[in-house]
Amino acid sequence: MKHDGIHLASTVTKLGPDCAGMVVVGGSHGGAYPGYLAAKARAGAVILNDAGIGKDDAGVGCLAYCDALDMAAATVSHMSARIGDAEDTIANGIISRVNDAARAVGCVEGMSCLDAALALRAASPPDASPEYAEARGIVGHTPAGLRLVYLDSSSLVARGEDDGQIVLCGSHGGLVANQPRLALQVDAAAAFFNDAGIGKDGAGVTRLPALDARGIAAATVAAMSARIGDGRSTYEDGIVSRVNETARAAGIAPGMPAREATTIIGTWRGHDAHRRHNRETED
Repeated sequence: MKHDGIHLASTVTKLGPDCAGMVVVGGSHGGAYPGYLAAKARAGAVILNDAGIGKDDAGVGCLAYCDALDMAAATVSHMSARIGDAEDTIANGIISRVNDAARAVGCVEGMSCLDAALALRAASPPDASPEYAEARGIVGHTPAGLRLVYLDSSSLVARGEDDGQIVLCGSHGGLVANQPRLALQVDAAAAFFNDAGIGKDGAGVTRLPALDARGIAAATVAAMSARIGDGRSTYEDGIVSRVNETARAAGIAPGMPAREATTIIGTWRGHDAHRRHNRETED
């Protein structure tokens, strides 16, 4: 589905100069960081997934962020479109929230995503330069010495540096464009994501089985327990909502605080053997 002035991107972490002045319809969650990325690409407007709204309304944080730049932004309901899937967003998304700049050009709640995107073609790119303090750091170490790396976006992982460590991502737990190879760009010991309200077709947790295939313990935390787009909140506030089989074998279970889960992974002696078994099975 192609329309003049509309650019589809299942993740807004890879927007290029061709997006300037376009309405970006993204599969990413609607937090402040994706809003920043759209503004940085000089998009004329952006539509994202509300990720279940979640703790502190973090799933629609792009709205206020973009309004401060006088940039139009809107979100679709996570139950109307699969997060991480721009094609489904434009085809089936229903607008759940809009900011003032979007409302000014005729975008309103309840509108189809396509109709909203067509209306948003009248919007203009932001005049101000966007700013965002990209968060990546180490919040501590497990008793076994693994680093606890927090990332506002899984796109901030560092190959080599984060291999074998525990990464706590603010990103949603859905596959991008249903591509398992994009589940995580490093071979971490464990990875935690936000479940984005789970959403349509369980899209918010589809990274978990993909990481099972690589022997990586993975879990999501409930969107209402931790702010999506905030890796530190994943660690400090998150309550586990879903786990993959690798994480389950380690003793991680839904209802467990993410802090506790990282300690279990850090002392799980079966991890290396489990990963080797999975790789041998793949081969």
